[in-house]
Amino acid sequence: MSPRRPLHADRPRAARHGRHGRLGRSEVVRPPLAPLDGRLDRFEITVGSAVEFLRSAWEELREVTFDITAMPTHDRDDGIPRWRVDHAARRVSLYRVPIERMLPKGHDDALHRRIAIESAVFHAAAEYVGREPWELGPEIRDY
Repeated sequence: MSPRRPLHADRPRAARHGRHGRLGRSEVVRPPLAPLDGRLDRFEITVGSAVEFLRSAWEELREVTFDITAMPTHDRDDGIPRWRVDHAARRVSLYRVPIERMLPKGHDDALHRRIAIESAVFHAAAEYVGREPWELGPEIRDY
């Protein structure tokens, strides 16, 4: 009987395991995700927190869908719309670009952008409910 020879003697053998037996395995924990700090992310978070507050205060708004769209597809006589209310579909569409970009000069910073976003959400919700925006707080509601 002849001595056994390896099947692939001419090829160098690749290391199957690293120093601690873990070579070639994926990491157990993925690298941390980048923080949500983009303009779109901040817009969505601001809208979401305002809508959550309004839904907790007004039962009429709990089943309403709030959409975020970049630009309106229609014109209004009084200028570029910042939101659209559709009672039949129970939908409020907020237009991100007009809300963010049409701020007065000198007011284009993070605080004023947040105020403009929250103001648009409150105005759109007030139009949907048929009230004034300052009447949407929970302490002013007449039961």
